[in-house]
Amino acid sequence: MTTPCPAASRSQRCPATDDGAVPVDEQRHVTTRGRPGLAPVHYGGLVAAQDRWARWVLHSRDAGDDRVRGRAAEQLAGYRDGVLDRAAVADGDVLLDVGTGDGLVAFGALDGVGADGKVVFSDVSADLLAECRRRAAADGVLERCDFVQAGAEDLSGVADGSVDVVTMRSVLIYVARKDRAFAEFFRVLRPGGRLSIFEPINRFAVLAGDGGLLGLDLTQVADLVAKVRGAYRSVPIEADPMLNFDERDLLRWARDAGFAELELDYRAEVGVPGPPPTTDWDVLKATAPNPLAPTLEEALDQMLTDEERRRFERHARAALAAGMPARTTTARTFLRGVRP
Repeated sequence: MTTPCPAASRSQRCPATDDGAVPVDEQRHVTTRGRPGLAPVHYGGLVAAQDRWARWVLHSRDAGDDRVRGRAAEQLAGYRDGVLDRAAVADGDVLLDVGTGDGLVAFGALDGVGADGKVVFSDVSADLLAECRRRAAADGVLERCDFVQAGAEDLSGVADGSVDVVTMRSVLIYVARKDRAFAEFFRVLRPGGRLSIFEPINRFAVLAGDGGLLGLDLTQVADLVAKVRGAYRSVPIEADPMLNFDERDLLRWARDAGFAELELDYRAEVGVPGPPPTTDWDVLKATAPNPLAPTLEEALDQMLTDEERRRFERHARAALAAGMPARTTTARTFLRGVRP
């Protein structure tokens, strides 16, 4: 993730998720086509001292629950592999991972760049970069890793034409000037360099969704669902960097920046049933959809009276206990391009 958008500085609370799906994290022992994931995170009493980006990545997107983290690990590994496959990473490459977070894509790229290559971890969060550095040292790969604190719109810590690959996953949703970010990607790439990104298209989920919450059937408390959703919306869609773009905008910004050989893969789902991330209500309400949003528990406290909250939670617990599926409405895209 990268530089917070201006709306975020005004306490923006967006209902959209970071990956266009349920909260996810990754574990070391989950692999897809041979690429390692990351070790489970242990945070102890340090969570409160971390910046909001690190707090979310390392804790509140899965409430620190191993079951939630493990259930979503395969999905997250698929996003990583989709980015790296499209990047055509080769031995000896220098790869820049923008908005690296806890290094999902960056660590996965190390095998591809080989002993003679290098991976540059870039993020606006000093805490997340410190976590990545710690893991790299523990894994014995620190000498093949560099770390740059920067946002996507300003990669001035990376020299012109100095990298072979730029990767990014779920970052542009936090960037106000997305056109400027694409210009920076183009600048740092060498001729022939590749860009490969993944982004959720949260606009689709908001406009095509049914106005529900958590994908659960909560029609009996629809009035309360509407109130709770109000905690996640403070600016109009067109002013919200998480929602004011779609896949066609990504293509346009990439083309305008100078990229060629553009390929975009898009997938949308409407009302597709699947298991909820957890059937434990206490865990579920401790999660947040993205770093700028409150946890569900915070939203309930903010928007409902005590009696309304008891009624809402009674129905939510019953829905989870009954094994009701969570119906997902989401869209996501992979985009790749080449710097001529």
